[in-house]
Amino acid sequence: MFAHMLVLGLALMAAGTSWAQTPPKPIKMVVLGDSLSAGLGLPASAAFPVRLQNSLKNKGIEVDMINAGVSGDTSSGGRDRLDWSVPEGTEAVIVELGANDALRGIDPKVTRSALTDILTRLKARGIAVLLCGMYAPPNYGSDYASRFNAIYPELAKSFGVPLYPFFLEGVATEAKLNQADGMHPTAEGVDMIVRNILPTVQAFLGAISGQRS
Repeated sequence: MFAHMLVLGLALMAAGTSWAQTPPKPIKMVVLGDSLSAGLGLPASAAFPVRLQNSLKNKGIEVDMINAGVSGDTSSGGRDRLDWSVPEGTEAVIVELGANDALRGIDPKVTRSALTDILTRLKARGIAVLLCGMYAPPNYGSDYASRFNAIYPELAKSFGVPLYPFFLEGVATEAKLNQADGMHPTAEGVDMIVRNILPTVQAFLGAISGQRS
């Protein structure tokens, strides 16, 4: 009897070790954005979601990534395609929208409303969100810029989601990191964006992993 129990105990211990060594399932993530994440002017392998996924993998973090960037999209456009851009089973969304709103001088109230709707609907689905901020260009004046720039930190605080203050940090003013249009990053520019945002994304995904256990 004792021998039988000993064998059973060893078998359970071995099974427990096997379970402990099972790698976690990749986190299902979507980058919901515009041309800055779609990778306009770049090969698909150089787009932000792909480079981010590779960098996360190098850190031992596995994600199933969907690039839901659509060139030319405004925040309202992202809202209108939200349901089919973010499939069932998605656990995390990086929202990178608003650059085209600012370039076109769209009323900040419209941008705020669209982003609010996106965050509300993702929250209702139990999907974690990392919100990426954008700054308005100076050509529409300081009043427009202050109203637009305030959208992101205020929504992040209101919804309790992490904020990466400026998606193009370290890239926007560096000519060598932008394509000829001066607005879209080169492959090297994308790599800079990834390096800068990576700690924020790691913390974001770490919180999701912690909620899984």
